[in-house]
Amino acid sequence: MNPSHTFSRRHLLGGIALAGISGATQAQSKSDSAPSSPSVRLQKGMTILFQGDSITDAGRQNRQSPKPNDQQSMGNGYASMAASALLTSQPDLHLSIYNRGISGNKVHQLDARWQSDCLDHQPDILSILIGVNDIWHGLQGRYQGTVQTYEDDFMALLERTRKALPKVQLVICEPFVLKCGAVNQKWFPEFDHYRASARKVANKYSASFVPFQEMFDQAVTYAPPQHWAADGVHPSPHGAALMADFWLQAVRG
Repeated sequence: MNPSHTFSRRHLLGGIALAGISGATQAQSKSDSAPSSPSVRLQKGMTILFQGDSITDAGRQNRQSPKPNDQQSMGNGYASMAASALLTSQPDLHLSIYNRGISGNKVHQLDARWQSDCLDHQPDILSILIGVNDIWHGLQGRYQGTVQTYEDDFMALLERTRKALPKVQLVICEPFVLKCGAVNQKWFPEFDHYRASARKVANKYSASFVPFQEMFDQAVTYAPPQHWAADGVHPSPHGAALMADFWLQAVRG
């Protein structure tokens, strides 16, 4: 069964008003290009791990010894909002949810800390959002990796993960940008190739794919890009709330 990623005006305006995270909405539009991917199945006692860069990090505390289900350890972004929704809506599942995103990370930096920040947690569900720094730092002259580097490193990371955790359920999130702030035409068309690589990785490893770029492309028809992410990269509370709702649709199926 495919995850049902849907949009409605009420859904998007809920993000504008910060009315909270809603359940799955009535379909107004649906991605025709979304790949076939399995729904993630929640079960009692599962461990969920969020991984990525600053978008996932979102100012989390207790960085050396993160605690499950702890607000300070979860940060203030989409991961924290999604975790709160799961913990409050399904307390009987007794989930343990961690956030180990680190600001500035690229794929090879995930790999460097993967044992302690991923494998040692033995997650049942692993969600990864990575990619924007792989292009951004290149544009800034701070990194020489290419789209192929990103794809190869990502696949090697998931090969390592599958060998250590053969039953882990994967959620791969699409890297995204909004055309404002730091994001200009220099990002394109290269950034679209990073997005395509993330989708390719998700397909290869039978991961649930969360198309965040499509979500924001529709969101800007209701409010300007700056409303969702002032610098074009880091979501506002409104953008993070929308991401959390959309991520939950992938997990809940």
